[in-house]
Amino acid sequence: MKKCAVILAGGEGKRMGSEKPKTLCEVLGKPMLRWVIDAVKDAGIDDICIVKGYRAEYIDEYVTTLPFRVETVLQAERLGTGHAVMMARSFLEDRGGSVVILGGDAPFVDADTISDSLSQHMESESKATVISASVPDSTGYGRIVRNDDGSLKAIVEHKDASEEIRQIKEINSGAYWFDTQALLSVLDNITADNKAKEYYLPDALKLIIAQGDKAGAFVAKSADVALGANDPAQLAQLNEIALEKGYKPAE
Repeated sequence: MKKCAVILAGGEGKRMGSEKPKTLCEVLGKPMLRWVIDAVKDAGIDDICIVKGYRAEYIDEYVTTLPFRVETVLQAERLGTGHAVMMARSFLEDRGGSVVILGGDAPFVDADTISDSLSQHMESESKATVISASVPDSTGYGRIVRNDDGSLKAIVEHKDASEEIRQIKEINSGAYWFDTQALLSVLDNITADNKAKEYYLPDALKLIIAQGDKAGAFVAKSADVALGANDPAQLAQLNEIALEKGYKPAE
């Protein structure tokens, strides 16, 4: 079974106070990007493409230090997660099979979550599977709305959600499995018809569902898979959580 990974690492992270891309900010002395790469490798996926953007030269320099090869592509304009994946089109066209798409600033996405969600994705014969998490406070997150059979009906953003949907505690972690051909078939149909004028990857799931294909949601065992950092305080919190989880600082 062919499988590959696309890791989104183009973000600037203005509030971090660092000249480097946000994904190179460190948790326990290791860049968040490396946490994600290691999880992908530990899940048995060696074919990796990193989408770089802000200060791309830092990503270029970092990947030369890795003891294995990864590809990189440039997102010259940061126009959303869907646009970032569009930059990896050639990589995807050359692969086929299934692709996991992950944020490079979510250090607690682990190998078991990646592997187990792929198993569900394949067994359910879904064309797309979102990795979700159950959280006590879902404010601000996209909510997972399911059909009666448990398949994915929609991902509804907080600002668009009714009061009933806002009560849902299952949220989008921002990580997804796609049948690569199914993703490619809808990628160019994602539009930037929103206030931010950006192309959002969750719209790919909406398009896949709209054309009659099945989509699913895999609930991660730990809600920490959805955690990222947008400022130094949140980064400090990730460091604390990593220590609580028993991770050792990088030497």
